Amino acid sequence: MARPGFSKDSLRRFLQKHLTATLDQLKSVLRTSATMTVFRKLKALGYRTSYSHRGKYYTLASLPQFDPQGLWSHESAWFSRQGNLLQTTAYWVEQAEAGFTAAELQSQLHVEVKSPLLQLYRRQQIHREELGGIYVYLATEPDQCQRQRVCRLDRPLPDALEAGSLSTAASQELRAAIILFFSLLDERQRRLYAGLESFKLGHGGDRQMARLLDLDAHTVGCGRRELFGGEVQPKGVRRPGGGRVPVEKKRRKSSPKSPD
Repeated sequence: MARPGFSKDSLRRFLQKHLTATLDQLKSVLRTSATMTVFRKLKALGYRTSYSHRGKYYTLASLPQFDPQGLWSHESAWFSRQGNLLQTTAYWVEQAEAGFTAAELQSQLHVEVKSPLLQLYRRQQIHREELGGIYVYLATEPDQCQRQRVCRLDRPLPDALEAGSLSTAASQELRAAIILFFSLLDERQRRLYAGLESFKLGHGGDRQMARLLDLDAHTVGCGRRELFGGEVQPKGVRRPGGGRVPVEKKRRKSSPKSPD
């Protein structure tokens, strides 16, 4: 006959009361120091491991009330219908409408996700692409990856810029106004204006402005270097000395009058 402390019913009652527990707490309930004993009892009951806290917390499989995103938390511990953090990260990236940046996914899962994202990328289980000057993680399935890419690029300007933005109040109206103003400029002015806005955005600004204004990123970079490199002359398109060499106008000499 099993000792009372070794009964899985005592484990069930404890978890039903406290909802989650650590391995040490479960050992205490079962009055054992053997890790395998705890896992045998948990397996018989059916259990889940937290994806937060490095899988430190355990609960019965029947207890979590998952939200529509498949997440459930108790106190500081987070659990996922998909399983551990690696499995959850992969699922969220694959199902995302427009992929995820590390910061976006971290805000959704409430834990640091850079490490699992890199692991999945290196194992080629998810795809990574630089869009708008930032890394975005996408599905590996080609059709889904393309849908996510298009959705990401079609987003309003503020959502597409993570590291910086043209304005904290940027909107679709601002995007339209920028494009309208850009269309009124001549070729040189367009290059310089794109370079100016790229400089405001900082790292990745050339690519962001190139995408917004339908320019080549090298053109934007050229405008930025020209503008901030002292190559622009305020009163003319050409640098001093440019153009044709002026020709001195000579006066026609009057012919001498013939004597009367």
